[in-house]
Amino acid sequence: MSSRIFVALDTPDLARAKTIAQRVRHHVGGLKLGLEFFCAHGQAGVREMAALGLPIFLDLKLHDIPNTVAKAVHALSPVEPAILTIHAAGGRAMMEDAKAAAGSHTKVVAVTMLTSLDDADLSDTGIAGSAQDQVLRLADLAAEAGIDGIVCSGAEVAAVHARWPKGFLVIPGVRLADGPQGDQKRVVTPRAAADAGASILVIGRPITAAADPDAAARTIAATL
Repeated sequence: MSSRIFVALDTPDLARAKTIAQRVRHHVGGLKLGLEFFCAHGQAGVREMAALGLPIFLDLKLHDIPNTVAKAVHALSPVEPAILTIHAAGGRAMMEDAKAAAGSHTKVVAVTMLTSLDDADLSDTGIAGSAQDQVLRLADLAAEAGIDGIVCSGAEVAAVHARWPKGFLVIPGVRLADGPQGDQKRVVTPRAAADAGASILVIGRPITAAADPDAAARTIAATL
C-alpha cells in the first residue's frame, strides 16, 4: 500500500467524489465511500470509483442478524471492496458470518465506537465504563471472531494495538493539530495515530474541504 491515508469521500455527489479522487490519487492509499455515496449510487457508483485504480474502503457499518449481514456481504462481492465495515455490537456470530461471506481480497473490520461519541453518550445508551473500556471489549470480541481488524479512535489505538498487534486498525476522526474538530469528539493528529499503531488513517474534511485537496494530502503524507 503506497500510503496509509484513505480519503473519505462522504458525499452523494458522484462528480464531486471523482473530481477529488482524481486530484489526490497520487498521494493517498485508497478511497473511503460511505452511506451517503452508496445510497445514492450503489454498486455502479463503487465500480466507477474503483476504475480510478485505488483500493475501495466501503464503509457501510452493517449491523443486523447474522444471516442478513452475511447475505449483504455476499451481495457486495461483485465490487470486491478492499475493506468493508460492520458493527462489532452485532456480536460474535454476526462478525464470524460476515467474514465467512466476504471475498478473499476483502478485509472485514468492525466499528467499535463511533468517533462522534464520548463517555457521556455511552452512559446515555446504558453502557457502563469509559470509551476505552468499551472499545477494548469489542476489539477482543472481534479478534475472537476471526475478522481482520477494527475501527477505533486514535485515543484507543495504542491500547488496542498492544492487545492485538496483528489487527488491522482503522483510525477515523483524524484532524490536523490546528484544524477544526467538526462533529468528532475523540480525535488525534495523523502522526500520533500512525505512531500509536494505526494501519490506515481515514481523513475527510482536512483534505476534501481544503482549497487544494492534493496539496493537503501531500502535506499530511509528509508528516507520516
